[in-house]
Amino acid sequence: HSPMYFFLSNLSFIDICHSSVTVPKMLEGLLLKRKTISFDNCIAQLFFLHLFACAEIFLLTIMAYDRYVAICTPLHYTTVMNMRVCIPLVIALWLGGTVHSLVQTFLTIRLPYCGPNIIDSYFCDVPPVIKLACTDTYLTGMLMVSNSGTISLACFLALVTSYTVILVSLRKQSAEGRWKALSTCSAHFMVVALFFGPCIFIYTRPNTSFSLDKVVSVFYTVITPLLNPLIYSLRN
Repeated sequence: HSPMYFFLSNLSFIDICHSSVTVPKMLEGLLLKRKTISFDNCIAQLFFLHLFACAEIFLLTIMAYDRYVAICTPLHYTTVMNMRVCIPLVIALWLGGTVHSLVQTFLTIRLPYCGPNIIDSYFCDVPPVIKLACTDTYLTGMLMVSNSGTISLACFLALVTSYTVILVSLRKQSAEGRWKALSTCSAHFMVVALFFGPCIFIYTRPNTSFSLDKVVSVFYTVITPLLNPLIYSLRN
């Protein structure tokens, strides 16, 4: 019932949902050679993909704050981080993820689609889908960056700031204390690097695509959720 394991249980739930949005359809395309998806299902996939991805971004940021409180103000930890605080934080991250996903979905479906219908990706996401629109999508791409890109970058900078403060505070502790503190943060920092790196790479570039985009998108939707429980299990 500690805050850290409460957040880890939520992370596990988000990872299961995140993978379930894309992996079944990808496997169907690979195994059955049936690589079609209806427009409604494509939009639903896009909505839930951004919902769970944004929820995970917010959750990892909250977990970094939890580690900051535990290391920098340990005597106040039980007062600052208790279930009366943790539960509203989790509710807030789901609300934030829902609002973000609704905005992304609205920006996508408001465009006119009347021409090509082949998505250059393994699943439906905003960047490859809006390329099929029969109009100029530069403004939509900029709005996408200002939404997804800003959230990813702002939360990543908040995480970096949190870990910088933690590292500075560790200078006053003993070698044993520094090692214990760093070991508690290592798993979370590894998960952050694996998840935020691909998100920033994909969602901070309006109307620009690279050949690596498909590989990177699969990495953060399939590989990272697979590695998260292994990373935390080895840490424990």
